[in-house]
Amino acid sequence: MTLLVLIRHAPTTWNAEGRLQGRRDTPLSEEGEAMLQTWAPPKAFSGFDWVSSPLGRTMRTARVLAGRNVAKDDRIIEMDWGDWEGRTRNELSETLGSDFHENETRGLDFLPPGGESPRMVQNRLKPFFAELAMKNRPVVAVTHRGVIRAAVALATGWDFMGKPPVKGAHGTYNLLRIEPNEALTVQALDVPLDWDPEL
Repeated sequence: MTLLVLIRHAPTTWNAEGRLQGRRDTPLSEEGEAMLQTWAPPKAFSGFDWVSSPLGRTMRTARVLAGRNVAKDDRIIEMDWGDWEGRTRNELSETLGSDFHENETRGLDFLPPGGESPRMVQNRLKPFFAELAMKNRPVVAVTHRGVIRAAVALATGWDFMGKPPVKGAHGTYNLLRIEPNEALTVQALDVPLDWDPEL
């Protein structure tokens, strides 16, 4: 069994504005930088390996939390929002109307034009989880809300319909277990970063 901690990056201006960031390499906002300085990873994670999405907002968050540069992995980059990057959900709803709402009812197969569905995100995460299971080393991965939701959906069977089992809020961590058969299970979700878990 391999422990996997998923942490969302600190906030950006686009987070505050409710804009879909996807692969856009938006930096942390001043407020995000200030918030990041108040976060501390639990002491229980001190011996864990660290890895980050390659985007600047995650690399910056990981460097501060780990106290050093960390490895990066393209497989944990944010969901690609394609043509909808930079837009808000309200804008899309007003512009696209019923087409947007119909797309949302597809759950795991919700697909922005030119982008990725949550199921596609899960499919690129599976080899990453398999590799971690093979190494059998506990890992902290600094990533994105879309990735966290996709991973937790794999662990819980959530189909991206109805209330999500995880908020993926800033300043929290999510602790999963990768079983020897590569199945994911949940140990803790949405835990404040200053709370030390019992491992």
